[in-house]
Amino acid sequence: MENNLKAQKPIVDTELKEWLVNYVGSKKNPKNEDVTIEMIVETIAEEFPEFLFLVAQENFLRGYEQGLDDVRNYKQGLNNVKKEENNN
Repeated sequence: MENNLKAQKPIVDTELKEWLVNYVGSKKNPKNEDVTIEMIVETIAEEFPEFLFLVAQENFLRGYEQGLDDVRNYKQGLNNVKKEENNN
């Protein structure tokens, strides 16, 4: 699935997307003139790495937080099962 997203062409439905696709197209100059999501990410990584770093950092922290929530929920579920077993 990840590779499909990388090769996907963005839907240009806002002024910012239009500008970004045109900018990346002028930088990468693709043979078939199609700009992909991967090309956009590569260009941003090259020219604005602190932006991608912030996005990656937020994604990591959210994933870590979700993992902690999952552990808490799992423990709560185990406690509930133990209580039910003790009541029977």
